[in-house]
Amino acid sequence: MPLEKMKELKLDWDVKRFEVGEVRGIPLTKEICDKWHKIWAFQAKPDDLLIATYAKAGTTWTQEIVDMIQCDGDIEKCKRASTYERQPFIEWVLHKTLPTGLDKAEAMPSPRTLKTHLPVQLVPPSFWEQNCKVIYVARNAKDNLVSYYHFHRMNQVMPEPGTWEEFFQKYIDGKVLWGSWYDHVKGWWEAKNKYRILYLFYEDIKENPRCEIQKILHFLEKDLEKEVLDKIIHYTQFEVMKDNPMANYTFMPQEILNHSISPFMRKGTVGDWKNHFTVAQNEKFDAEYKKNMAGTSLTFRMEL
Repeated sequence: MPLEKMKELKLDWDVKRFEVGEVRGIPLTKEICDKWHKIWAFQAKPDDLLIATYAKAGTTWTQEIVDMIQCDGDIEKCKRASTYERQPFIEWVLHKTLPTGLDKAEAMPSPRTLKTHLPVQLVPPSFWEQNCKVIYVARNAKDNLVSYYHFHRMNQVMPEPGTWEEFFQKYIDGKVLWGSWYDHVKGWWEAKNKYRILYLFYEDIKENPRCEIQKILHFLEKDLEKEVLDKIIHYTQFEVMKDNPMANYTFMPQEILNHSISPFMRKGTVGDWKNHFTVAQNEKFDAEYKKNMAGTSLTFRMEL
């Protein structure tokens, strides 16, 4: 059943926050853990494109950019279904009565564009065996933390976030779903030397969307007229996407995503962490950051 239709229906199950399990030391929902053998065995195809991110790092934004490129800027075509339907979230299991991300992916004709938040070591091996292209987007840790906290507040199936202080500590410790931000961004950064991975930064896309979208075009071996590129830049701006019901997740029932607590597309800015971090938290975060990022060539901008 398309999720757009779910909004019209009364959910026949009680929405509860997910319990957390682990796969190879990475916190994942119990529902994902229960299906892990199937997820790991997923069969990728050579023309699959995988969009990979840590949660709340510009995933939906990238999905919309890619879909608009693939649809040659045809707005109506991009509104054929929600992001959730257009680009299946391969490891996601919402409820036993609904198709899983895997079910959606397997039912989809090629070429497929798929989404994941998995750290690189948990990506089903068939993606590497088939030499699939992957677009990875990374966002600075401080803004990522703030966005992830608000997402936990509004998403009624995510584990209970606790207070801002509690979530802050859980994030630093890598005790949130999909594990440590540090390990995630570093793991994918190293993998790009071995596989066909385009590694992008949220802050760069925000600062110069034309340049970064052109990198995606080149990676996808697509060539578009300037007018089409201009159109893509316009329709993937935060304020425009925030009003797009096929991308802003308002199609989900309020019992699952409660936009009155915090909208799914909240601010989309760089540097919002300054409105949340105390001086002491910032000092603590910087010390942890320095320790965890020592020895990597990977650098982030915390503000523009």
